[in-house]
Order: sequence, then C-alpha cells, then structure tokens
Amino acid sequence: MTAVPAAGARNEPAVATSVRELLAAMTLEPAGRVTPSVYETARVVADAPWLTGHDRRLRYLLDTQRPDGGWGGAGGYAVVPTVSAVEALLSSLRGTEDSVPDPLAAAATRGLEVLADWLGRGTPLPDTPAADLIVPALVQRINDHLGFFATRDDRRFADGLRALPGVDTRRLDAVHVLMGSGRPVPQKLVHAFEVLGPVAYRHGGVSPVAGAIGASPAATAAWIGDPAVPGADPEALAYLRAAVGPLDGPLPCCTPITVFERAWTLSNLVRAGVPVRPAPKLVAELVAALGPQGASTGPGLPADADTTSVTLYVLARLGHPVDPASLLHFDLGTHFCTWRGEDGRSVTTNAHVLEALGWQARHPSAGASRYAGRVAALAGWLRDEQQPDGSWVDRWHASPYYATSCVVTALDRYAPADIAGSAVDRALDWLVATQRADGTWGRWAGTAEETAYALHVLLGVRRPARPGVAEAIGRGLRHLTEVDDQHEHPPLWHDKDLYAPVLIVRAAVLAVRQLAMVRSDLVSNLDPPSLRPRTAVT
Repeated sequence: MTAVPAAGARNEPAVATSVRELLAAMTLEPAGRVTPSVYETARVVADAPWLTGHDRRLRYLLDTQRPDGGWGGAGGYAVVPTVSAVEALLSSLRGTEDSVPDPLAAAATRGLEVLADWLGRGTPLPDTPAADLIVPALVQRINDHLGFFATRDDRRFADGLRALPGVDTRRLDAVHVLMGSGRPVPQKLVHAFEVLGPVAYRHGGVSPVAGAIGASPAATAAWIGDPAVPGADPEALAYLRAAVGPLDGPLPCCTPITVFERAWTLSNLVRAGVPVRPAPKLVAELVAALGPQGASTGPGLPADADTTSVTLYVLARLGHPVDPASLLHFDLGTHFCTWRGEDGRSVTTNAHVLEALGWQARHPSAGASRYAGRVAALAGWLRDEQQPDGSWVDRWHASPYYATSCVVTALDRYAPADIAGSAVDRALDWLVATQRADGTWGRWAGTAEETAYALHVLLGVRRPARPGVAEAIGRGLRHLTEVDDQHEHPPLWHDKDLYAPVLIVRAAVLAVRQLAMVRSDLVSNLDPPSLRPRTAVT
C-alpha cells in the first residue's frame, strides 16, 4: 500500500485503490471488522465454556494481562476489563483440580491485587455503556468465588484471598427490581443483558434478533445458558459460533456492526471529497436500514440518532437522499439524545445530526428547508458545549480529537458564521498547542487515528489561517507517511470495553490523503523531501 502522499502530490490512483479495498472488505465481511474485547471474551469464557475456542479465549486473557496485573486501557478504562477477566479466571478455576503452579490462578491473584487497589481508592469509571452495572455485578460474583475457595485448602491460593471492597450496587439493585416486576425489559439494557446473571437465562422478555441478544456475544451466551438443556435457540447458537470465527476465539463487544461500519467509513470518505461509488446493493441496504424510528448500530439494539444521522448524511452525499423526519424522534428541544432514556448527552451525536439536517436544509430538493431553524439552534448548543481549552469531549470515544473533529467539521460547514467563527478558531488554536513533538496527536500517546482527526480539522476548515497551522500540518503529515493500510490502531472507541472499528479508522486516515491533495493552498510550501511518499511493506 502507498502511505499518505506528499504535499501537492497527485496520488489519486493510490487513494482509489485503497477505497476499492475498503468497499470490497465491507462487502465480503458484512459483519464488520472490530478488535477483540477482554471484557466480552471473559464473559463468554465464564458463561459459555462449551463454545468452540474456549482454550484460545483463556490464552488470550493470559496473553493480554498487563505487567501491573490489570487488563485494558489507561486509568479507569482498565476496571471493567479487569473485573471481567478476574471473574472469568476464577470461574474457570472452580471447575478444575487443585494443582500448582497454575497460570490461571497466578493471573487471577495478580488481577485481584490491582483490582482491590483501584476499588479501594475509588478509581472513577469512564462513561462507557453499563459500567455502573457491570462492576458491581462482577464484584459480587468474584467475592462469591473467593468465599468458595476460602472453604477449601486450595494450594493455588496458599497466601489467602481477600474479598474485594464493596461498590455501589444501587443501579444494579434497581435493575433487578425492574426485572422482577414483570414490566418490559428496557431495550437499552439488552446489549449488557449478561449483567443479570442467572436472571438472563432464556428470559422471556427478550428474544434474539438475527440470532443475537443485543448484538452482543456476552449477552447472547448468558441468555442461552447450557445448550444441552432442551430449548436452546438454534439461531442464537449459530450467531455465537459465527462470532467466534473472525478472531479465532476472542470476541468483540458488538457484532455485527454492518450499518455502523458502512455509514462511518463512507462518511469519512465523502466528507473529505474522496470519490466513492459503492455497489448499488450496499446503498440499498443502507436505505433499508432506515426505518420510521431511524437506524440502529446492530440487530436487537435500539435505533439511535447517531447511526441514523450518519446514514442519512452518507445517503444524501451519495445522491440517495432520505427525508430526515426519523431524527425528530430524538429531538429534546435543546439537543438530540442518542436514544430515548439516554443517561447523559453526546456532542458527536449532535454534530452528526447537524451534518444531516444541515445538508438537507441547504438542498431543498433533497429535504425541506424547514430544518434550517433547527440547524442554527443545534449549532448554538454545540458551541456552548466547547471546553474551556477549545476542545470537545464525548461519551462514545475516549479521545477529544475525535469529538473535536466531529463538531468543528459540522460547525464549519453548516453553522451560521456568527456561531461557528470563534469556536472554530479556538479549536484550531487548541490543536496547534497540543501537537506532540513527533508531529502526532493523542490523549495518552500519539496515534495515527487521532493525528488523522486533527488533520481533518486543520486541512478541512475553510477559515483564515491561524498561527502555527501550516507548520502543524507539515509535522502531522510527516508522521502519517509512516502509516500504511495494515497499521494496527489502538482501541479508543467506547462500548462496554474500548475497541477499534478497523475499517472506519482506516478510512479516517485515508481521508487525510485526499485532503492533503486538494488543500494545496496549505501544503504547497511544505518541505517535499521530508513528505515524499513511501511504499509500505505488507
């Protein structure tokens, strides 16, 4: 593959080749490409040891444990995957003979030590789905396991095991009261149905959609239970077996992600002006995904304003506009919720809504101009959500560079000038100020994905140049010359665990190539030798 092109280089063939490969991958792998999740894999280890690949899942847990004993990302992002991995290892040990040394016991002990420290210090949890249910549910199960081992003279735990500190169970308790009341199961709970433990087992209030409970392997495994017990749903069993295949054992938090992957991948491309001609079948499937209530990320998940708005925007840009009336279901007056009953709010969801409505308002033949007033009000809300340093942060991605890119792109193109101007300038100044010495951007470390988001803004905004912008672009492009299409991107997206949607991130990096070609006014004076394209080894 060809890396990001030099400033001013006419490298359309390389971009076209990469686009064709992305479109082919989306067609050949309709479930989508998602990195594995420690949390989800560990839940399936505990709840479905009968499923093909069990030993590989255990090995994955051992191989991904950090030197400090935890699993997962930085800070509070480690709590959910670590509590899940520890519980799964202890669950597996309950069914095995006492033998030493035991790598599962050693890993569980190290995990317990670091987990006790985090919980004892009250490490704050990030705003990831169901974290406030997952942690108390699994702490309870872990302490139950520890009680079991305490009654036995188990040589694997010769130094003794201490119960984990108590955590707030009020939300979990309320969910169990709800489940016992006979009232309908809230649709937003289904994606994390596994937190209910035995209550989830073949619960009559939910049923598989395309074989999945909430598009989640863990939720589906908890709902199936023991497949040897008569009545196991054959579609659900087939879903789980298919979910195991792509990663050869480990599992993602959400699969399939067909609509989400296609909409976000295509939006990254068309927003940057990349010529895209997806197959008519792919376009037709995106149109079909838009029901009266909107579109959902995966089967069994509620329709949401984020997926709906990005799908609407992409279809409009591809010449297949659909009236955005379905978005009105999510309109709260001040802003749009991701789904009804959402706890919190999302600036990226609202940025995507602004794009969808803004495009329609400017193209009356594609959508009525009646949306113009809502566009201005929503732009004002987004401006008011800007952080004091000039960035935006969001609940669906760990990085402020993603959120800032989404919001600035929408404001710059669709907000009234008096709303967008100063907010966009402050964001540009923040990007220049937070670039790393090696030319990258990133929350914890420089990454190609976050660098691409920063460059989307710096190259894409059509405003008078701000101090340092051209130099920052040059340094960022120099870094991306090292990134090819097979680059592995760290997980930064929010689900129950952090994950990376592989093709979406790849499209974000690819979009920089197009922007670098068309913005010759910004990049023509950069040092050509240092930005010369390189051929990546694949």
